[in-house]
Amino acid sequence: MSISGKHRRQKSSTLARGVAAAGAGGAVIALPLLGATGAHAAEQAAPAAHSAAAAHVASAAPVAKKQAETRTYSVVAGDYLSKIAAENKVAGGWEKLYQDNREVVGSDPSLIFPGMKLTLGGSAAATGTTQPAAAPSEAPVVTKPAAAPSAAQSSSSGYVSPVPGKHTTNYRASGANWSSGSHTGIDFPVATGTSVKAITSGTVVTAGWGGAYGNEVVIKHADGRYSQYGHLSALSVSAGQTVSAGQQIGLSGATGNVTGPHLHFEVRTGPAYGSDIDPVAYLASHGISV
Repeated sequence: MSISGKHRRQKSSTLARGVAAAGAGGAVIALPLLGATGAHAAEQAAPAAHSAAAAHVASAAPVAKKQAETRTYSVVAGDYLSKIAAENKVAGGWEKLYQDNREVVGSDPSLIFPGMKLTLGGSAAATGTTQPAAAPSEAPVVTKPAAAPSAAQSSSSGYVSPVPGKHTTNYRASGANWSSGSHTGIDFPVATGTSVKAITSGTVVTAGWGGAYGNEVVIKHADGRYSQYGHLSALSVSAGQTVSAGQQIGLSGATGNVTGPHLHFEVRTGPAYGSDIDPVAYLASHGISV
């Protein structure tokens, strides 16, 4: 009678993770399989890589959107920052436009020149469109002279009217608008971008920023008198340059202390403020009625 007994269950060993196979000499060889830990790691690696790729795409999207929103604008004659901002719907108005392009425009937001590149919707430095800032009194941009309007007066004496039309505000008009208490010249109500002419031949002594006058040009003439042209939006001449009667010296505008676009015109006995004489009488003496 056989004695019943119990079979002992073999303990698991490291070979339990493999497959036992008989070798050529009858020896048992353990062939390892992929461990559970390795399989789990592999399963986690794929989602991690996918997440990293998704994060890269997500972070690139705002950059692409920002680049798409950024535009470049080339300044033309008659432009000024508030006009550009309004026409191109720049959020934040001319202040934001100036802030984004300060390195291009320079320290004076009212002095911009045709051909200057401005960035709309982003910083010029960030988009690589930064241009060297122009120094107002050292490097005025020269614009192409335009043909004299048919309405502009000229005379055989070699004098012309600075712009077409009649003046409005009279010489020596009084009021709080002028720091001296009275008007030192006359005003011509012309639109921004109107060609401004030298009234006669002479030498440019000033072409640049003139404080309350904005961008101005002052010319010395052969008779010792000086003509002054204020609030220009662009300059067409530089200091030391010789000009002829009727030559374009700039474009009218609204720079400096103004309430709107116009040309401020003076005749002086010297180049500086305070030496003014009656410009209407001076022009009339040379056959020009304004």
